[in-house]
Amino acid sequence: MNSDQKKQQLNSYARYSGMGLQMLVIIMAGVFGGYKLDQWLHTGPLLTIILSIISVFISIYSITRDLLRKK
Repeated sequence: MNSDQKKQQLNSYARYSGMGLQMLVIIMAGVFGGYKLDQWLHTGPLLTIILSIISVFISIYSITRDLLRKK
């Protein structure tokens, strides 16, 4: 394996690792935000569940948009 292939492999690894971290941050922000809103409004786990689901869809949309744009 030459140095260009190693560099390309490392760039791909960094790119996909970054996407995974981006998904994690978006989902955790939704869960945390929902949890805090539930505490503040005394609504039980309702907003945590709703914001968790919404944040999953937002993270999937964000990653899909990035993948399509980079090709």
